[in-house]
Amino acid sequence: MLAVTSYRFILVEAAGGIAVVTLNRPEKRNALSLEVMRELIAGFEAIGADRTVKVAILRGIGPVFSAGHDLREMLQRSVEDYRTTFDVCVRLMETIQAIPQPVIAEVAGIATAAGCQLVATCDLAVASSAAKFATPGVKIGLFCTTPMVALTRAIGRKRAMEMLLTGAFVDAATAAEWGLINRVVAPEDLGTATRALAEQIASAAGFVIGLGKAAFYAQIDLDQPKAYAYAKEVMSMNALAEDAQEGMDAFVTKRAPTWRT
Repeated sequence: MLAVTSYRFILVEAAGGIAVVTLNRPEKRNALSLEVMRELIAGFEAIGADRTVKVAILRGIGPVFSAGHDLREMLQRSVEDYRTTFDVCVRLMETIQAIPQPVIAEVAGIATAAGCQLVATCDLAVASSAAKFATPGVKIGLFCTTPMVALTRAIGRKRAMEMLLTGAFVDAATAAEWGLINRVVAPEDLGTATRALAEQIASAAGFVIGLGKAAFYAQIDLDQPKAYAYAKEVMSMNALAEDAQEGMDAFVTKRAPTWRT
């Protein structure tokens, strides 16, 4: 069971069914060095293995959520080095979506490049009205190709292309309108609003949350007939689960459910 786990650049803590992963490298704008990304992978894998955790929150200390890859690690390297960096980045993004717990990005400030990719990858995102988002790689000669994968799936082709080709910042209100984030709140309300969303999700059965998240990503890129064929089978099996039977019975008998997970 998670309690508080210290790494070099992140902190992972959990209580009441909610885990909080904090990027703690503000002096480097929470840049995603190889070590930071590997620590994040380890942290999220530990959360994924803990059945007492139902939801995770990802946040950053300081005015920058994450500025993306650490460019100091990107100078004068071999193609094998670059492949390693992007392999680890892809593994991080895949891990966030593979664990059963929904991951909520809590964005207080700037999220750029792979930092913006992190936000787009998380299942949900709550941002301060002061937050800004960009994929500015084009301005330094390194197109944000891997961030493009998550960004395109979150906001669609035309909007993603605009961000990728201009590198311009998008404010929080626009990011919400485009679907990059779920909601915008006042800076002083960010932590409370994110926690409230996490608690609302955590009130459901953990088994059902995990099943639903996995099913969402499994069906999202299927054509409609295949998506329905898959979804109806998942829902049929879900209906047999103890928590589903408990929840339906509680609704019918007008009482609060008692979840097993």
